[in-house]
Amino acid sequence: MTTLSTHVLDTMHGKPAAGMQLWLEDADGEALFAGETNADGRCPGLPELTPGRYALTFAVAEYFAGEGVALPDPPFLGDVRIAFGVSDAPESGGGHYHVPLLVSPFAYSTYRGS
Repeated sequence: MTTLSTHVLDTMHGKPAAGMQLWLEDADGEALFAGETNADGRCPGLPELTPGRYALTFAVAEYFAGEGVALPDPPFLGDVRIAFGVSDAPESGGGHYHVPLLVSPFAYSTYRGS
């Protein structure tokens, strides 16, 4: 089994994105987890994964609206979906996947963290 973590940073305000809703689905769209980020922008309790395809979706527009940011209608970024694969191959980096999200109302970045 492979562990999963995420960390969301609000680059508009230069702080962790506390209270952002997120959910995890498998390749068939089956919901595996729903939760929200804590005060540090992290989401404890994500389930362990087996090799396969997954997607983390983050409620970006809802978060920024809650922060008092005036967003266009419709917002440029509503939900941000990050589709990723988990491999058990040794070159994949072992038994942990970290999927960070750096986000503002108009841009986002992600990478495979450690």
